[in-house]
Amino acid sequence: MKLIGMLDSPFVRRAAITLKLKGLPFEHLSLSVFRNFDEFQSINPLVKAPTLVGDDGWQLVDSTLIIDWAETAGSGPSLMPSDPAARLRALRLTGLALIAAEKSVQIVYEGKRAEDRRDAGWLARVQGQLKAACSELEREAAGSDDWLVGDALTQADITTAVTWRFTQLMQPELIRPHDYPALAAHSARAEQLPAFVELPPI
Repeated sequence: MKLIGMLDSPFVRRAAITLKLKGLPFEHLSLSVFRNFDEFQSINPLVKAPTLVGDDGWQLVDSTLIIDWAETAGSGPSLMPSDPAARLRALRLTGLALIAAEKSVQIVYEGKRAEDRRDAGWLARVQGQLKAACSELEREAAGSDDWLVGDALTQADITTAVTWRFTQLMQPELIRPHDYPALAAHSARAEQLPAFVELPPI
């Protein structure tokens, strides 16, 4: 099985860490949708990262779908709570983290435009959405005693930690640790886990 995409993408990285934690062996092919477009396209014409390719040739795209599949295909402990209330919390926090990741990526892409073609109003709105998502996650992290949903690592923790690391790589002046101390501490704790250490965002 192959996972295609670069680990500097929060979406690729959350999928890779999940596969690792679920005990699903895979080969990581670090292909950029920009620099390696033709090679990526030869594997998946959609050029969508992450792409998971099964040993018999099937393909699955989108990190959320890959993670959903891994939940039942893998042998490792579930990364989603079974209790309805806890599951709702995990889904809600994962959603907030995904919004933060998406807005961070949009800011990066806007920065690739020629300066005279950038939309300052749109960029300010996206930056505000990113800060709002991080503020909600900060509040939730500050109110958690252990991990974000009880005492076990869940997908909410993975996605939140991966997204925070991405913001620190791409938006360090906009999203500053001293403004979100609980979120920064949560991410630092998760980044010490073996699966995170083995799959750094590079």
